[in-house]
Amino acid sequence: MNRLQLYKELRKHRHLADQRAMNFAENKAAKWLVLIISAIAIVYLIGFALVFSLIANESVKYTPMEFIFGMAPVLMSIDFFFRFFTQQTPSQLVKPYVLLPMPRYTCVDVFIASSMFNWGNLIWFVTLVPYSIMSVVFSQGIGNVLAMFVVYYLMVLANSQWYSVVRTLVNDKMLYWIIPIVAYAGIYSPYFIGENAGDTQFFSFYATAGDAISRGCLWPYIIVLTALTVLVAINRRLQFIYIWKELGRTTEATSHKINQFAFLTRFGELGNYLQLEVKSIMRNKNPRKTFIFANVVVILLSAVITLTSVYDNNFMTNFWCIYNYFIYGAMILVRIMSYEGNYIDCLIVRRENILALLEAKYVFYSLLLVFPFLLMLPQVFAGKWSLLMLISYGIYTAGCQYAIIFQLAVYNSVTTPLNAKLISKNGMENNYIQVVAQLVAFALPMVIISVLEAFLPPTAAYLCMLLLGLAFILTHKLWLRNIYQRMMKKKYVLLEGFRASR
Repeated sequence: MNRLQLYKELRKHRHLADQRAMNFAENKAAKWLVLIISAIAIVYLIGFALVFSLIANESVKYTPMEFIFGMAPVLMSIDFFFRFFTQQTPSQLVKPYVLLPMPRYTCVDVFIASSMFNWGNLIWFVTLVPYSIMSVVFSQGIGNVLAMFVVYYLMVLANSQWYSVVRTLVNDKMLYWIIPIVAYAGIYSPYFIGENAGDTQFFSFYATAGDAISRGCLWPYIIVLTALTVLVAINRRLQFIYIWKELGRTTEATSHKINQFAFLTRFGELGNYLQLEVKSIMRNKNPRKTFIFANVVVILLSAVITLTSVYDNNFMTNFWCIYNYFIYGAMILVRIMSYEGNYIDCLIVRRENILALLEAKYVFYSLLLVFPFLLMLPQVFAGKWSLLMLISYGIYTAGCQYAIIFQLAVYNSVTTPLNAKLISKNGMENNYIQVVAQLVAFALPMVIISVLEAFLPPTAAYLCMLLLGLAFILTHKLWLRNIYQRMMKKKYVLLEGFRASR
């Protein structure tokens, strides 16, 4: 079997593994809603093309080619950060192939090829194609259009490898966030550095590439190809190092000093499961990093809200206040029971163990909402926000939004590794069911508050949100028991899924 045949066979194995997943049917159904949302996103991208074309056609300073390449750093930045929500994290099903007589880098190469040559990397052509038809093809010719497509596609491929490198490093240590921060500081330096610093200097600096391509210069192609080649080489080596590091990982010695959190024992069984939740975060690599990252996002977003006036209009105030509260749900609770899948057999041996665990999780993450509440209080002190609004949205999150997210306990049947990142069986960090639950939980409050504010004064609207959240909080034992009962009805399906994906 030559190398090409080997690549095809491994890709086929990966495809079959996804189809054999225990949550394949539910995931397939939820995928339709994601496709609808993707269609809406495509409409917005076409709208961007119309806006860009109108600006470029009216510009007397820049040609259409110069304009689109002047926008390239912004578009590639959006592409990079959007990948954190849409692109799979680096994941390899390596263990079954380790002892087979195949080249060492084969599995890594298959992953890199899959990340580069997929339909997602063509998404920006939804903007580029209409833009080129309206602005480039008639003024600068079809040759320049094709050149623009080639360079942009190479930039997107390089961006996919850049994302993979950053995501792999960040998964290892949060300190590696310094790398993208420094990189983007360098990319946007023309905006801040120099005698003529500003948007004009920034735009003109990158618009030069468009002018060079239209004149037939080769240096833009050389720069992009070099960047792509270097990033592929770095990503290839990095994936190999981290995969073998995880395969050869040995169990670390347990510290003799173990914090028992004895003060929680006074709460009985609830206190015991609160200890389990806290210890799981403290002792396991993946839960700990997700928890730290969620807190960092809360801090950064709170700082942006407090220190700038970007989000001072009514819609953005509602949007970011609700979003800041929902970060713990969107980043941590969306995986509910997935970490516990590693030891689900122990939890299911006694009746209502899982019910007590769900209640402990609900109490723990509801109490965590005090943190974003305190960070957003300066907005109240500054007179920008209402204290009633801040309290009501926090109560709504603890009640309604968490009630929606906790429903995933019935559908999550894929184990998320506690420590391994690159060699997990499941291959996907997020599934479509989780994406749908996140979208519903996040979009619903914006719809409700918009309708309420359309017919009621702000104070009355906030009180309605507060009462709605309180209703779910006061009845949390009822809907948690309903979730538990539904889980028990399909416990053998859940057990099979958790065991198969370990």
